[in-house]
Amino acid sequence: MKTMLYKAPNYVPMDKADLPTVNVNVDRIAANMGQAVTFETVAHHLADPLAEGQFRGFLEWIEATYPGVHTTMSREMASLTPIYKWDGKNPDAQPILMTGHYDVVPAPEAERDRWEHAPFAGVTDAEFVWGRGTIDDKIGVIGLLEAAETLIADGFQPERTIYFIFGHDEEIGGQKGAGAAVALLGARGVQMAWSLDEGSMVLDDVLPGLPAPVASINVAEKGYVTLNITAKATGGHSSLPPADTAVGALAGAVERLMANPVPGGLTDASAEFFDSVAPEFGLTERVLFANQWLFRPVLEGILSGSGPTNAMLRTTTAPTMLQASLTENALPTEAVAVVNFRIHPRDTVESVIAHVEAVIDNPNIDVSMRGEPTHPSPVSSVESDGFQLLAQATLGAFGDVILVLGLTVAGTDSKHFSKISDDSYRFNPMAFGPDDLSRIHGIDERVSIADLERAVQFYAQIMMGVDG
Repeated sequence: MKTMLYKAPNYVPMDKADLPTVNVNVDRIAANMGQAVTFETVAHHLADPLAEGQFRGFLEWIEATYPGVHTTMSREMASLTPIYKWDGKNPDAQPILMTGHYDVVPAPEAERDRWEHAPFAGVTDAEFVWGRGTIDDKIGVIGLLEAAETLIADGFQPERTIYFIFGHDEEIGGQKGAGAAVALLGARGVQMAWSLDEGSMVLDDVLPGLPAPVASINVAEKGYVTLNITAKATGGHSSLPPADTAVGALAGAVERLMANPVPGGLTDASAEFFDSVAPEFGLTERVLFANQWLFRPVLEGILSGSGPTNAMLRTTTAPTMLQASLTENALPTEAVAVVNFRIHPRDTVESVIAHVEAVIDNPNIDVSMRGEPTHPSPVSSVESDGFQLLAQATLGAFGDVILVLGLTVAGTDSKHFSKISDDSYRFNPMAFGPDDLSRIHGIDERVSIADLERAVQFYAQIMMGVDG
C-alpha cells in the first residue's frame, strides 16, 4: 500500500528517516494509563463533593507521576482544569496549544455486568488497557504528559512556547474548564498559532469499500443545536380518543423530519475528504468520484447510506427524548420530542430551525430551542506549518496511511480553543477498527498498548518539530 499524504500548495515533503523519534517506555505508559482509569472523573457527577475528590485526586496523581513536567513548566488552574506553559527558546514566536480532557462519561451501574473488565478497574493485559476514558480522552492527557516527561528527561526545550490545557468538564460543554481557561488566556492577549485537540483517528476498515487505513486530521467541527418539537391538543380520557392527538401529531412530525433530512452534499471539507480517498476505492467508486458531474446524485446516495459517511455530508437529525402523558389512560395536552442536530459548517442554527419548521409545516406544533446552541467552527487552513507538522507526525507514528483532512462530527473543547487559535486541528493518535466505534462512550472501552506507544511518539514528534 502506498502512503498518501495530503499535499497543500506549500507542502515540502520530509523523508520519514528524518523524522525525530523518542524512546518510549511502553511498560510505564501502560501502567500509568491503568492508574489514570481508576480515578472516576465523571463530569456528570461534579455536583457531588465525593466526585470532585476524584478529580482532585487525579490532579495530585499526575503531579506526582510527572515530576519533570511540574518542575519545568508553570501551572495555573481554571477551576479543575490545569493550564501548563512550557517556555520555548524563542519568546517572540507565536505559541501553540496541545490539549486533552480527563473527564469521562458515566458507566451506568445497570451495564457494568456486561463489561469484560470493570470500567474503573484499569485492568491491563498483554494488548490493552481497559476502562472508561481510555479512548475519550485520557490517551490524550497521558500521551501528552508522557511525551513531555520523556523529552524533558532528555534535556529538550522546544523552540516555540507550548501550552497544554487538560479540561475537566468537556463531556458537559467545557464552560468551566476549557471555556474559563480560554477566557483567562484571551484576557492576557495570548493567541496561539494553532491548537490540537481530540478528533478523528486512523480508521482501518471503517469506511465501506476502502481497504486502506485512513488518518483524518479534522480542520472543522460541527455545531450543535437541540430543539423541542411540541405538539398540542385538547387531551382527555383515553377511552374517547379523537382523530387527532398530540402524540399522533408529534409522531408524524418526527417521521417527516427523519424522511427529510437537512440537505447535504460533497462540498467544502467533506468534498476534500472524499476526493483524497477516492483513488484508494475500487474501480466502481473511482469511476463515480472521477465523474461527479454525472454521478454526484448516485454517489451522494451511496455515501448517505452509511452512518459515518452520512455524517460527513450533512447536518444530522437525531430524535433522542420523548415526553407525553404521565399515565397510560390520559391523552396528553402536550407531547414533546427532543431532537438533536449536529450542524455542518455550510449550515447555521437559523437555517436548521427554518428547515425543521418547513418540513413539519403544522401550526399546532411549536419548534423551540433547548439550551444554548454551538455554531459550526471556522475551517482551518491546510496550508499552515501546523497542519503539515501534524501530517508528518502522523506518518512518523503510523507509517503508511492515507492522510486526509476531515470534519469532526461530534463536539469537542475546540469550540473554546478556536477563540484563541489562528487554526484549530483535531486528531486522536490511535487506530480504530469497525468494532471500536461502539466503545466510544460505550461498553468495553479500551486502548491498545501499541496505540499508547504511537501516541507518545506522535506528540513528541510534534513538540520536537515545532520551530521558532
